[in-house]
Amino acid sequence: MMRSFSRRVRCVTACFRILPALWPAAAIAFSTSAAGADANAKMELGRTVFTKIAQPQCGLCHTLEDAGTTGTIGAKLEELRPDANRVAEAVRKGLGVMPPYAGKLTDEQIEAVAHYVSRAAAGN
Repeated sequence: MMRSFSRRVRCVTACFRILPALWPAAAIAFSTSAAGADANAKMELGRTVFTKIAQPQCGLCHTLEDAGTTGTIGAKLEELRPDANRVAEAVRKGLGVMPPYAGKLTDEQIEAVAHYVSRAAAGN
């Protein structure tokens, strides 16, 4: 009986020594998966803004294969491959015949659509 108790104590003690060493790895894994989930949610929101929320819808004028749009008035986004800052600026202020969406879309929606278009146009 005493031998079994001693083994259990040694096992528990060893676990308490090992666990702190594993915490940084667990934190990194959690933050990586959380960051991946955030990026996926941002992409999904951006796709929804591009295809449904923005009025007029972005795809009426722009071609973007990932969104399944074939607009011919605006840029073919895979050819232009704009970065997120360029997209956000164009969405906020408008560009050429493109209307400004500031005040029509939230900052979160603008950032999401900029993220989405920059990634989707680059094939990511």
